[in-house]
Amino acid sequence: MDKEPLDLRIGAVLTLKKAHPCGSNQWLVVRLGADIGLKCQGCGRRFLMSRHQLAGRLKSISPGPP
Repeated sequence: MDKEPLDLRIGAVLTLKKAHPCGSNQWLVVRLGADIGLKCQGCGRRFLMSRHQLAGRLKSISPGPP
């Protein structure tokens, strides 16, 4: 059974299951592609995560701008 692909947009705020070392678990989507660019809403740290990895760690998605 295949999972649905992630419906992400730039500016969406993601909540991940595990918190960042700074204490925040809110991430802003800043780049889309094979890898997803995320920016921590607590400390501003940026990094890339593969779509497959992100799908496993994702708790919820708050939609971004239309």
